[in-house]
Amino acid sequence: MKDELVFERPSVMTDRGMHYCPGCHHGVAHRLVAECLVEMGLVEKTIAVSAIGCSVFLYNYISVDTVEAPHGRAPAVATGVKRARPDAFVFTYQGDGDLASIGLAEIMHCANRGERLTVVFVNNTVYGMTGGQMAPTTLIGQKTTTCPGGRCQDREGGPMNMAEIIAGLGGTVYSTRVALDSVKHIVQAKKALKKAFTIQEESLGFSFVELLATCPTNWRMTPLQANERIAKEMIPVFPLGVFRDATGEGGGK
Repeated sequence: MKDELVFERPSVMTDRGMHYCPGCHHGVAHRLVAECLVEMGLVEKTIAVSAIGCSVFLYNYISVDTVEAPHGRAPAVATGVKRARPDAFVFTYQGDGDLASIGLAEIMHCANRGERLTVVFVNNTVYGMTGGQMAPTTLIGQKTTTCPGGRCQDREGGPMNMAEIIAGLGGTVYSTRVALDSVKHIVQAKKALKKAFTIQEESLGFSFVELLATCPTNWRMTPLQANERIAKEMIPVFPLGVFRDATGEGGGK
């Protein structure tokens, strides 16, 4: 029987083992970003901005020029990069604690100004790297190291729906939420990333893609249980869809 290659590593991804925990979706997100960069011919002109968190070592896995920003400041750093190098393709890669907590001001103003860059936002509802603390996206009732009894609506408020918030800002051209829990959703996620990247290439404005992802270690779940949690618990709170599409192609507000 003749072997047939049906899947291969994108050429821009380095040939090395990842440090992510078993079942973590950062690896899937990295692959999707890498595939889009290769297929769209963006590799040589890309400057990525990684932030603090589990994604901090993005530059170890995707072989493009990368700037590491202070915690939460990736949109501000990316703004400077894009304005200095308007010919470059610039994207940030951020987690929920980074983007929606310490970096909330930066992402809001970046979107409101309509900076011509792309933000890839990985939402796993917890601070993954620093011990599993409650994040702005933590679900009601979800237990973390800083709310061991479960997040309480009256005490901590509810989870922040960032894709909807970003959609309401004047400079946003495209804001969407997708998930990484199934083949169907992964295919949709890649299409969303390609659209967001195209919007930047056409200098239309700010684009934002939220990816619902797992954190089996801090959720205290097996990879399979964590994957199921996205469908059963996260999507009802963070509905999938396009919340703003100002390109005139439909599918949003």
